[in-house]
Amino acid sequence: MNKKREVQASVKDERLVKVRRDQMIRGAVSLFKEKGYHKTTTREIASQAGFSIGTLYEYIRTKEDVLYLVCDSIYSQVSERLEKMNAEIGDLASLKREIAYFFKIMDEMQDEVLVMYQEAKSLSKEALPYVLKKELEMVGMFERLINCCIEKGELEMTPAQVHLLANNIFVQGQMWGFRRWTLHKTYTLEEYIQLQIDLLFTGIEGFENRQKERR
Repeated sequence: MNKKREVQASVKDERLVKVRRDQMIRGAVSLFKEKGYHKTTTREIASQAGFSIGTLYEYIRTKEDVLYLVCDSIYSQVSERLEKMNAEIGDLASLKREIAYFFKIMDEMQDEVLVMYQEAKSLSKEALPYVLKKELEMVGMFERLINCCIEKGELEMTPAQVHLLANNIFVQGQMWGFRRWTLHKTYTLEEYIQLQIDLLFTGIEGFENRQKERR
């Protein structure tokens, strides 16, 4: 199922549904990060969100509904922010800026990224394809940025290389979120961004040669 699943609510006020679900999502992210999805109860989610278990079930039907809303919300937030990237410029400097912008989004949403990385696999077989499709759409945004550079003569790459580079950018951005617990001991965010961009654009051999030139 690649279409968004409608999560049933008994409350008909759409504004109130959004408010309550946003509270629920924030509470669930905190609990899922601390305890994991399977060890978290709906009663704990309700308490963390600031309302009763009875109120919770006015806005969802199952605990998996909460996980689905969490994953959908995270991907939607990231997608909305990535849509601000300008693919029309088509030069390497702008591509590097957009990569840095994405990494900073991942830093700001590190709790959400960690939960998504750890718990998305717990979604049902019916819900998971939709969530994964949203991730592929975000990778596609980077493919468009790279292809624009190719069209304007800034890069020369095959479609297979473009696809892999876009996935590498996406995963390296996420990595700051789910590996930050150790990476931040060695790098600041800015240092991490610069080193990753250097490695992406020069490769291991090119990076090694550049370091030698600086000595």
